[in-house]
Amino acid sequence: MRYKIAFLFIVLLCNSLVSQELPPIEVYTPKDYGAENQNWGISQSADRHIYVANNKGLLEYNGAEWKLYASPNETIIRSVTVVNDYIYTGCYMEFGFWKRDDLGDLKYTSLSDELKTPIIEDEQIWCIKAIDDWVLFQSLDRIYVYHTLKKTFQVIESQVSLTKMYKVDDSIYFQDFQKGLFKIENGTTVLVSDHDILRNNIVVNIYNHNNQFLIETQDLGFFILKGADLKPWDIPAKALLNQVTVYSSIKLKDNSFALGTISNGIIHLTENGEANYKINQINGLSNNTVLSLFEDAENNIWLGLDNGVNCVNITSPYTIYNDDKGEIGTIYASAVYNDNLYLGTNQGLFVKPVNGNTKFEFIEGTKGQVWCLVVLDNTLFCGHNSGTYIVENNQAELISRISGTWDVKPIKNQENLLLQGNYNGLNILEKKNNTWSFRNKIEGFNNSSKYYELTEDNTIFVSHEYKGVFKIKVSADFYKALEVVRDTSVDKGANSSLLKYNDQVLYVFKKGVYKYNKTQQGFVRDSVLSGVFNEEDYTSGKLISDKKTNMLWGFSKKNLSYITPGKFSGSPKINKQAFPSSLRKGMTGYENITCYKDHVYLFGSSTGYTIIDLDKFSIKQYSISINTIKNQIINAEARFVPLQTPGSFTNKENNFEFNYSIPEFDKYLEPEYQYKLEGIYNDWSSWTNTPKVLFKNLPYGDYTFIVRGRVGNTITNNTASYSFVVDKPWYMSNLAFISYALIVLLFSLFMHNVYKVYYNKQRDKLLLQTAQELELKELENKQQLMHFENEKLQQDVESKSRELAISTMNLIKKNEFLNSIKDKLKTVNTDKTIKSVIRIIDKNLNNTDDWKFFEEAFNNADKDFLKKVKAKHPSLTPNDLKLCAYLRLNLSSKEIAPLLNISSKSVEVKRYRLRKKMNLPHEASLTNYILEI
Repeated sequence: MRYKIAFLFIVLLCNSLVSQELPPIEVYTPKDYGAENQNWGISQSADRHIYVANNKGLLEYNGAEWKLYASPNETIIRSVTVVNDYIYTGCYMEFGFWKRDDLGDLKYTSLSDELKTPIIEDEQIWCIKAIDDWVLFQSLDRIYVYHTLKKTFQVIESQVSLTKMYKVDDSIYFQDFQKGLFKIENGTTVLVSDHDILRNNIVVNIYNHNNQFLIETQDLGFFILKGADLKPWDIPAKALLNQVTVYSSIKLKDNSFALGTISNGIIHLTENGEANYKINQINGLSNNTVLSLFEDAENNIWLGLDNGVNCVNITSPYTIYNDDKGEIGTIYASAVYNDNLYLGTNQGLFVKPVNGNTKFEFIEGTKGQVWCLVVLDNTLFCGHNSGTYIVENNQAELISRISGTWDVKPIKNQENLLLQGNYNGLNILEKKNNTWSFRNKIEGFNNSSKYYELTEDNTIFVSHEYKGVFKIKVSADFYKALEVVRDTSVDKGANSSLLKYNDQVLYVFKKGVYKYNKTQQGFVRDSVLSGVFNEEDYTSGKLISDKKTNMLWGFSKKNLSYITPGKFSGSPKINKQAFPSSLRKGMTGYENITCYKDHVYLFGSSTGYTIIDLDKFSIKQYSISINTIKNQIINAEARFVPLQTPGSFTNKENNFEFNYSIPEFDKYLEPEYQYKLEGIYNDWSSWTNTPKVLFKNLPYGDYTFIVRGRVGNTITNNTASYSFVVDKPWYMSNLAFISYALIVLLFSLFMHNVYKVYYNKQRDKLLLQTAQELELKELENKQQLMHFENEKLQQDVESKSRELAISTMNLIKKNEFLNSIKDKLKTVNTDKTIKSVIRIIDKNLNNTDDWKFFEEAFNNADKDFLKKVKAKHPSLTPNDLKLCAYLRLNLSSKEIAPLLNISSKSVEVKRYRLRKKMNLPHEASLTNYILEI
């Protein structure tokens, strides 16, 4: 019966813990960190890097990237502890330390190789503790005590089995199974207690808790050891601990406890031993078996799991209620009323006590979409798709069936009236006999009224994201819209909103926050409130005014903003906290936030809700560091570069990759980076989440890479830098320029000689050419002279020919004239006188002087013709030659006859005979032949 009651208590407790709000959990899967599933130990260095002992090796996480260092002997690393700059690890038959070199890489040094006593076969190092100048490595068989200064070892043997080693204050304890609990003093072991419980039950950890020596066992919970007396620690969670198996545990800095179980996740106990919450695979962990626990410098709890690594942000200002099973749905509204928390979702209305751990209960009759929850007149109104409900405890009464109630607002000086916005426009609720009911619709305006505000002069502003802002003048009794005007001073906008803050009407869309100005009868941009977001970060114009605290809430892509009135001035103060839209998972345009408790707010999302504790927000200091620098020649393997000294690189080594990080492990804080490369890119880059940058093909010159970061809105308190030089290419070096100068000088001398020879040759060529041209000129002149002489000769010949022709014609005319006289005289009386005259005429006709004169003129005109004819035809007589001369002149037989003083027929006979003497063929022309000679 007792066990049944205990079991029932455990079930109830687990159920209550499941429904609690839990701190954010960052989950790292084997795929994320690139190693095996199991993680056996976790530690942290001074630079806040996290180190994890993994089945595949040592994992390092710098807040941006995971890096795996392979196990020194390719076995499982079971333990890890960071001491100063040394990372001590233990694995199968091997232990030693890792230290970072100048390149930013971890290098391993074995300590087990220095042992004089051989390590036991199959021995594994399960725990490492450091105290003063000693580092202790514990296996199941021995404890190896290493002095870091003297480099010496001391070995503590066990005859049975060492379960674990513990550090309490400045002392080291260990459990020797079946023997009891021991303490190491001055290098020797001292029995602390051999109580049966300590001999037969595995001790998980030992603590000095509130001046009590507290021993935690694996299955029986906590015990207090005082002298030889061992008694159970009587705490509220005692029954729970008796039902789970605890594998690992730590005491946190706030004196609370984190217990890692086998198959039940992590249990958090308060300082007084109360079960605060339980986190398992159902509500966030990636695995239920917790192999190791570690609290880092920022109080995050790291879990080394049987499958993955988790980080629980227990000090985060955010706690989360996850609706993993989708029982509640997407939250559109919330309210705290009469010590109950109400959630309005797309599935209906849910309720649970504010201070209770029970599950949410569905309120019957509210199935469907809830748009708003408003407390007015000490009454909780629920705006629903079906209408308007009044809610009391876990019951809801429908008081208006006008569908789609977006919101319900009071009307100033009309305490018995309420103004509600619906799908069909604006409607009035009226209170009669202490009962609220629907009164009327305001006629004349039928647009859906999601966002609306009423001013003192009975003007209602309505914002419709697709139609814009309307100003509606209504009657004093709120029955009719007297005037509806579209306000043109602002544009319509998606996810825009309209609200009243400090009695001023605000319109919000992506261009900023606009305040209605009565004087200008339009909206004017408010530069202060517009600082809530900019256009690049804009997600939604939804602003929420909390009338209890006079705070104004806004949302952007990366931040959650809340505006508070200035303490010493009227100017409001904008506070921004990192809460990225990707993590808050709210419905864009339907964001909702409610005051949950003092300084504590509830933000509804699509997967549950987030509790925001403003008192836990604090300004942290962050540092950034360059982790590695890679240098590479194109198409060659990259090499690491020393981080501490400025580098000098050849011109081909002009590709650089810088890896940097900010060690921040809060789930809701996303580190961003900004860099510049002085020497080529002197302006800061845009902010980016990528923790590395690659520069390709840098020209020669001096460079300084500078990087800074920010987490949320806090910029790192330092900038990390690295200076380096890319040398000039060989063809631009000083030696190369000297070589170029010598080459230019030698080339100049060479070209001088070449040109000298060339110009000498050109001069000689020109002289020769000039001489030749002079000769040619001379020849041309001679030719011209000859041409002139030939022309003169030709003129002479032509003159002679003309003279010859004239003389020939004269002879012909003369002979013709004499023959005509002669013929006339013969017809006259033939006396002696006439006969003597005829003889004189015949004598003149046969005068050889005429021939001589003709021959001389002919030879002048056609030199050597008669000689050529005589030479060709020696048989020709003088008379034949005369005939040839006349034929040469191309005279006809009729013209030749007077010259020879014969008849034309006789001339033909002579021609015939001449042809025969010249042996001319019958078909040949005698005249042509003679002309061709």
